[in-house]
Amino acid sequence: MEKIFKNEILYFAFKNVKLRIGLGIVLFFVILMIVGPFLTTYDPTEFVGPPSMPPSAKYWFGTTTFGEDVFTQFVYGLPSTFVVGIVGGGLGTLLGMIIGFAGGYRGGTLDEVLNILTNVVLTIPVMALLLVLSAYVKVRGILIESVFIGLTSWPWAARAIRAQTFTLRNRDFVDLARLSGRHPIKIVFTEIAPNMMSYLFMTFILMFGGAILTAATLDFLGLGPTQGISLGLMMNMGVLWSALTLGMWWWFIPPGLGITAIVGGLYVMNVGLDEVFNPKLREM
Repeated sequence: MEKIFKNEILYFAFKNVKLRIGLGIVLFFVILMIVGPFLTTYDPTEFVGPPSMPPSAKYWFGTTTFGEDVFTQFVYGLPSTFVVGIVGGGLGTLLGMIIGFAGGYRGGTLDEVLNILTNVVLTIPVMALLLVLSAYVKVRGILIESVFIGLTSWPWAARAIRAQTFTLRNRDFVDLARLSGRHPIKIVFTEIAPNMMSYLFMTFILMFGGAILTAATLDFLGLGPTQGISLGLMMNMGVLWSALTLGMWWWFIPPGLGITAIVGGLYVMNVGLDEVFNPKLREM
């Protein structure tokens, strides 16, 4: 029966157009992230040619005001985008799972306390908090930025997972596991979580995209990593050195389109997964 279910999911997954398009966009940037450094011989901060050169056969994305190759900066900035998504989105999802499962399964006083904590964090202006934290941390890296994002992005995931856990905790298979004397943690992760796996996976995708957008905002404001390169920092440098005023569209449009395409691909993929896992939404 389980094998039939898996085959059915794979059948509708391959058939779903939105899932294929979204996954294709994300995979394109993953492949570019891997092979991109082999397509250029420059360093991201190296002065390689005449300044302010538009795209050409030699400089695919043009050069900056300082003669740096924009394509090189773009491909070297992609890894930080995916690291932020994986670490920040993953940490936010993990915290949401722990708090959502604990409150949803146990209920009572524990649920009330966790619910109050979630509501308090939800009322905090997250972007303002991230701006303050980033401003006071003098040496910032991708991992520190990712952890900041993950620690502030979990509340909505916790509320959603808590609601799903409430609907499953009184099912017959959970009652049977409880009567057999199994530990609550084991019940949650062997009985409840597997029945929410598709929902948890889609939650992670949304958190992944949200973390990328938040990091891009911090980078654009100049509060991103103090070392290295990212797509957000490319746009920040373009604004600082008047790329828009000077008509140097090739400096800020590629990173902006890259972030938009990656996040858009993730959200389209999420819609496709929703249609795959929900029989009522499947394309027949």
